[in-house]
Amino acid sequence: MKEIVVISGKGGTGKTSITASLGFLARKNAVIADCDVDAADLHLLYSPDFGNEENFFSGFFAEIDSSKCINCGKCMEVCHFDAVSKNKETHTIDSIKCEGCSYCFNVCPANAIEMKDAFAGKTFISKTRVGMPMVHAALDIGADNSGKLVAEVKNKAKKLAEELKKDIVIVDGSPGVGCPVVSSLSGADFVIMVTEPTVSGLHDMKRVHDLIKRFKIKSGCIINKYDLNFDVSLEIEKYLNKEDIILLAKLPYDKIFTQSMIEEKTVVEADNLEIKEKIESAWNKIETLLNP
Repeated sequence: MKEIVVISGKGGTGKTSITASLGFLARKNAVIADCDVDAADLHLLYSPDFGNEENFFSGFFAEIDSSKCINCGKCMEVCHFDAVSKNKETHTIDSIKCEGCSYCFNVCPANAIEMKDAFAGKTFISKTRVGMPMVHAALDIGADNSGKLVAEVKNKAKKLAEELKKDIVIVDGSPGVGCPVVSSLSGADFVIMVTEPTVSGLHDMKRVHDLIKRFKIKSGCIINKYDLNFDVSLEIEKYLNKEDIILLAKLPYDKIFTQSMIEEKTVVEADNLEIKEKIESAWNKIETLLNP
């Protein structure tokens, strides 16, 4: 089984639209996973049924038992996150502000504080309109540990692929170089970078590739909207050649990306032969690279 991760240095490059299109082309032999858990939107194109829902817990938060609290204030003294507040009869802890460090738990003389598992979101294994299973998640409001939620989604996707005897897992990763991206890259066989011909697009793509090199994963690149700035597109191609990154496709700017999103379809389902053929060609290159 091969795992392909699609990421971008910045948001707005068309990463999710391209991921969804590649997934559509591979749908008979793949499981797709939306690991952009902080801003998931792959479901807009696949219409999943949000089936097989499970709660996800990660980390801890402190809670005070008011019946045991002696109102000594030691928890408030040691809390570095301003999570503890005081009223007339007891102290309380704001679960949103609490970082789960357990300092208050350890200093409480009345054993009135309990450390509880923190609810961080939900995971889903869904059926989709394209006939391909999808594993995705919803990060809870104010929750952290998105990197761990990404790992949970990926593990479920791999397990599902094994059960269904699928050869490919396609992962829609987060933009940037943060913890969710690091978690997305772990265990990947091939990485697709989606970039655009802007100064920030080139700069952030270089940052992403520096991260990919640390994982020693082979990578390819799709330049989206390449015709908006030919000079920067040329700079990107020179960088790809220098770093031995495979140029998978150069896609022209086209409103079909926006229109497809409005119609809740992938770009390759739209009536645009040029874009469709270029994305199909990119997918054929990826398949050849994965199965030499």
